[in-house]
Amino acid sequence: MMTKQKEKSQLPKRIILVRHGESEGNENEAVLEYVPNYKIKLSKKGIHQAQQIGSKIKEIVSENRGSKLFFYVSPSNRTRETTEQMIESANFPRERVVGVREECRLREQHFGNYQEIEARRKIKCKRNNYGKFFYRVPDGESSADVYDRVSTFIEGMWRDMESNKLKSMISTNNNGGDEEEVSLIVVSHGLTILLFLMKWFNWTVDQFENLTNPTNCEYRVLELGFNGEYSLAIHHHLHQLQEWGLSEDMIRDQQLRAHGRP
Repeated sequence: MMTKQKEKSQLPKRIILVRHGESEGNENEAVLEYVPNYKIKLSKKGIHQAQQIGSKIKEIVSENRGSKLFFYVSPSNRTRETTEQMIESANFPRERVVGVREECRLREQHFGNYQEIEARRKIKCKRNNYGKFFYRVPDGESSADVYDRVSTFIEGMWRDMESNKLKSMISTNNNGGDEEEVSLIVVSHGLTILLFLMKWFNWTVDQFENLTNPTNCEYRVLELGFNGEYSLAIHHHLHQLQEWGLSEDMIRDQQLRAHGRP
């Protein structure tokens, strides 16, 4: 039987969740009235943010200079542009980026088609009063809907991790070297990232409601810790977890996953 240490060594060392850089829609909401949401591009500031986060990701993964990267990317222009800028600015050698997969289940919560700004603001106000998780946007999705599709994405990602699919891609790009460290990078949207974390760590609806949304190009690192469990508490400091809205119980769980003790 395979030992737990062996099982752990075959898992990606980390999963990094990245929100896209500032978009033209973040810069000026009026864009939403005449440009389809998925076509909205990065602003100039957003391009710069994506370049900066690319350099930061390179620092995180370069403790092992031969480590491999696999990207899962939302199909929106702003997430694809963020990914392109990250890879280009970090100047990763071609053999380190073993795959970039567009993943439709990582798309943003659907607010309808073209969005009238005042109506959008009223919807957000109603959602905050009703509860972010269960409130359904008229002609759009609830957070619960997004949670369901993110859950199926995570199931598929686990199949990738547990099968030979990733391993075969890595070995193809390894030029006969030793087994390589792997990082999975998910480039998506703020709410989608929160719901990914909710599903991954089995957080409750009440716990989700207290979480703060990641800012543009903010990231969350789930790193492999004690006994093969992923944790936010390895890369991130206690004050960050608190700022993000994690309760004492949630933080204690992260510490247990990281170190086997609070």
